[in-house]
Amino acid sequence: MNFPWKRNLYVLWLGVFFCSTAYSMVIPFMSLFIAHDLGVTEHLTLWSGVAFGITFLAGALISPYWGSLSDKYGRKPMLLRSGFALSAVYLLYFFVKDPYQLIAVRILSGLLAGYVPSAIALVATNTPEKHVGYSLGIMSTAGAAGGIIGPLVGGSLSKFIGYRESFLASGCVVLISALIALIFVKEQNFDRNRERSHVLDDLKEASANRPLMGKLFVVLIVTASVMVLEPLLSLYVLDLGASASNASFSSGIIFSAVGISTVIAAPLWGKIGERIGYRNTLMIGLIGGGVGNILQHFFHSLVGFGVLRFVYGLFFAAVFPALNALIVQATKPEFRGRAFSLNQSASQLGNMVGPIAGGALGGWISIPIVFVLNGLLLAITAATLRWKSLFGSGRPKERKLSNS
Repeated sequence: MNFPWKRNLYVLWLGVFFCSTAYSMVIPFMSLFIAHDLGVTEHLTLWSGVAFGITFLAGALISPYWGSLSDKYGRKPMLLRSGFALSAVYLLYFFVKDPYQLIAVRILSGLLAGYVPSAIALVATNTPEKHVGYSLGIMSTAGAAGGIIGPLVGGSLSKFIGYRESFLASGCVVLISALIALIFVKEQNFDRNRERSHVLDDLKEASANRPLMGKLFVVLIVTASVMVLEPLLSLYVLDLGASASNASFSSGIIFSAVGISTVIAAPLWGKIGERIGYRNTLMIGLIGGGVGNILQHFFHSLVGFGVLRFVYGLFFAAVFPALNALIVQATKPEFRGRAFSLNQSASQLGNMVGPIAGGALGGWISIPIVFVLNGLLLAITAATLRWKSLFGSGRPKERKLSNS
């Protein structure tokens, strides 16, 4: 490969960073927007859960289709389609008048999404083989960095300029992602004469790869674990004593605590994974995340809760980089782009199940109990993986990844 793959890597890192920032900007105030601007007073946690989750259901269903089109027309056109379309969708939030219109816009947002998986697929298929693991590791930090900045920016903007105006700001940030792809991204490792893959064929090939399917299932579980708390944290911050006027700002800080610890710890976990294996690194992350969730039940001050979320993030930072590395190990280079498209579908399903489950549970049991159940889910997942590694059959030996 004689084209500048490093330029693509760094430019797309910026694009994914801005796209993730735009999404996470709305997290701290979405529940408050539903309550205050849309006037929802009954079943607020359920409405919040549906609003968060329905976007990801739509995205999970459509993602394999967009992946199939990207095989035919290229990943860069998919970047442009998603970036410009989503920037327009964010403008529609400004005109939403009731929760039903909000749900419709959230569905449209999910159907038109695809910037992040297209960026990852482009990097995975336009990078020399010996640098694929390194490049995907770098890309995984873009979402975490956006998750840090987004809640802080969104929480601050919603406090000073209002909820609707903050949606407009998110649209401008997504537009930057689209312009970055339009001007700077170059895709050369692509054969436009090859036949377009069919979704059913991709699913059949993936289902025959048991190690890959196992990783995708874990992706679904851990993503749901993260997202189950999304519609609840802003409300829980109020229970911990934050004033209504500062709730979105305080939520933004607490959301960002996990992102900050992730950026700090992820490079260290990458080095640890090279020494002890990515499967063992994944186990440590799952157990640490499970214990961290359970301990949240016992902290009842904003400061203590925020500190614990930060420590939880230090351990949970091991999970997604390890899973990405294991997916690379479990797939052939020619199927890797489609594998990450399916990985995105699994992640989107988790993103859908998590908020809906969190919203439903939050209306039925206390929020601290949800933390405990979430921690138990991660611990059970870790125990299941450990059991299979000890007593399962046919587990492939880990393949060493090249790093630069």
